[in-house]
Formats: sequence, structure tokens, C-alpha cells
Amino acid sequence: MAETHPPYSSFKKLSSFFNGITAVSGVVLIGLGFYVKFRGAALTRVLGLSHAHLHHVGYLCLVLGCVTVLLSFTGWYGVTKENRGTLLFCSLFMIFILIMEIGVTSVVLGFLPTVQDMGLEHNVVTLRTNYKGFNEPDDYSTDWNSVMEKLKCCGVKNYTDFSGSSFEMMTGHAYPRSCCKSIQTVACDGHNVSTDIIHQEGCLPKLLEITKTQSFNLSGGSLGAAVIQLPGILATLLLFTKLG
Repeated sequence: MAETHPPYSSFKKLSSFFNGITAVSGVVLIGLGFYVKFRGAALTRVLGLSHAHLHHVGYLCLVLGCVTVLLSFTGWYGVTKENRGTLLFCSLFMIFILIMEIGVTSVVLGFLPTVQDMGLEHNVVTLRTNYKGFNEPDDYSTDWNSVMEKLKCCGVKNYTDFSGSSFEMMTGHAYPRSCCKSIQTVACDGHNVSTDIIHQEGCLPKLLEITKTQSFNLSGGSLGAAVIQLPGILATLLLFTKLG
């Protein structure tokens, strides 16, 4: 039977409380992972590497969140049983997770300017090479059609991105039907570039805005989780020391 330490009851209550808060931070991380995976993921997939970067960070948040929740329950057990080994184990692992969360924040915010700088030319070249058409079954064309229809835009910069593209050479059209404001209209013939017929704005600014929002939410959530977890780590280490 575990030895009781009445003078430390306040520390135990404090540590148990912070373990509950730590569990909440784990749920926040899990939520962030799902947010990145599903919120706008289908649209930003056309950005290629930048999408993959955020996607991988999202998976990392899912893993960190699940581990954090498990550690919070383990820490609660250690507090209840006054088990110094368990408390030390949880504290060290939580410090590691804390460092990872700060790393996630730094990487996401550091990578964002690179995405903005490289996004334009890379995506124009890729679009001209890989886009096949409105009803083509390949994933790349399907993703771009979805982006242009949902975001109400055309091309990366504008409809001129399709000039000299594989799509134009195969179809003879200056733009695909997904660029049209009304796909079913007769005037949407691939040649009429009137502002009444097609969207004049490119998709990249809107895609970058989605990516920026995801990045800020991801980095802010990770940093917030780290701040929430820090008092719990300190309280657990303090109890570990007192029980010695």
C-alpha cells in the first residue's frame, strides 16, 4: 500500500488538476490534426509540397495529441499512487512533447514565406504540364477543377495560364469549363474570355490564404497547447521532488 503524505495533498490536487488540463491540450492537438487533414485539404492539395508539409505536421499533431492524453492519465495515476518513477517518466515525456510543439510552431511559420515565394511559378508550370481538362479522370485535373469551381477562380494567376499548356494543345481551348461562372451556358465555349463568362481572378491568392489560415491555426494551437502543459510539467516535477 502506498505511503501517504498528508502535507503533500495540496500538491497532489494541483498535479491532478493540471493533468486534466494536459488532457485537454491533447484533445486540442488531436483537433488540430483533424482540422489540417479535412479543412480545405482537398483544395490545397494542388499546391503540392506545401500541402504535403502541412499534412505531415497535421499527422504529427494527431500523434502528439494522442500521446499527451495517454500521458495525462498516466500522470494522474502516478499522482494518486505517489509513484516517483511514473511521475518522472511522464514529466520527461511531456518535456519532449513540449519541445516538439515549439518545433512545430517554428517550422510552420518558417515555411510559410517559402510557400508564398515558390508557389506562383512552380504551380503555373505544373498546371500547364499536368492539367488535362474539365472531365478528365486524373487526380490532378480533378483537384484543379474542384478548386476553380469552389473558389470561383481560374488558373494560378488567371486564365492566361492555360496558354501554351497541354490542355490548350489537346483541346484548342483557351480555358476549361471549370473557369466559367456558369458551366452550362453556351457562351462557356473555351474562347470567350469576357468577364461575364469566366472568372478573371487566379486561384493562387485564395489557396495561399487558406494555407496561411491553416498555418496560423496550427502554430497557434501548438504553442497554446505547450503553454497549457507547462504548469502541469512543473507541478509534477515539484511533487516528484517533494516525494523524494
